[in-house]
Amino acid sequence: MSLLTVGTVAFDTIETPYGKAEMVVGGAALYASIAASHFTDTINLVSVVGDDFPQVEMDFMKARGINLEGLQIKEGEKSFFWSGRYHDNMNQRDTLVTDLNVLADFDPILPESYKNSKFVMLGNLTPEIQMKVVEQMKNPKLVVLDTMNFWMDVALDGLKKVLKKVDVLTINDEEARQLSGEYSLVKAAKVIHKMGPEFLVIKKGEHGALLFHKDKIFSAPALPLADVFDPTGAGDTFAGGFIGYLASKNSVSFENMKRALIYGSAMASFCVEDFSIGRMKGLKKADINKRLKEFVRLTKFDL
Repeated sequence: MSLLTVGTVAFDTIETPYGKAEMVVGGAALYASIAASHFTDTINLVSVVGDDFPQVEMDFMKARGINLEGLQIKEGEKSFFWSGRYHDNMNQRDTLVTDLNVLADFDPILPESYKNSKFVMLGNLTPEIQMKVVEQMKNPKLVVLDTMNFWMDVALDGLKKVLKKVDVLTINDEEARQLSGEYSLVKAAKVIHKMGPEFLVIKKGEHGALLFHKDKIFSAPALPLADVFDPTGAGDTFAGGFIGYLASKNSVSFENMKRALIYGSAMASFCVEDFSIGRMKGLKKADINKRLKEFVRLTKFDL
């Protein structure tokens, strides 16, 4: 089924205990689209870049089956840029530079062919931009939204409006507590369900993810890895694998959501093994299947 991804396509400069990568490609829409492309054939990307964004990277996206008709290229302008430094534990990072550049006045105009996409992934952007996308869609089957604490601080009213329009919200545990005002994640989920999303995914980094739906809860582990080189984009890669799997099955049942959580976790486990999209570029179907079997072994037990 057709999948729409909306978010940033950008440059990153990243420092971790394993080294430094300068001016590498990144962005929520890029990571999510590449992950989803391993499961579904029709991916419609909406984003904006400057004319500094490399043609070779756009060619790679096209080769993965990602439709770039909705990628705006601004002549004479620079792409969005972010720079960050990770602490030794890799769970914390400091933002060093954020240059909005072309993102400052981004207006997400959807090509007509995109408006019938059945699955929609709204990456971490302003609630205003996310709402503009939702309002252009004709009859989506599932809308997934990612957001962060920054928008809860500066645009909470707008965020609450767009939450009424989505089916799935993906946030981390601290963001869930901030949005709901509840420390218990179970109580937080109940509050957030009332805001609109029928499903809630709470990402817990190296501790996996939780899926909430009504009174049902499912916990997916994160795969223990010996080396994590770069966590940047892992959450977006998770979201892409999650919605990509759902689009491939054209089903949004709770059982399929549970499987999608594992598929998303598997894709994220690849993302962190190299800087930028380095590990994702050479990824094969056999690699994914092998990794999924590791998740099965990790969680399987008999009573």
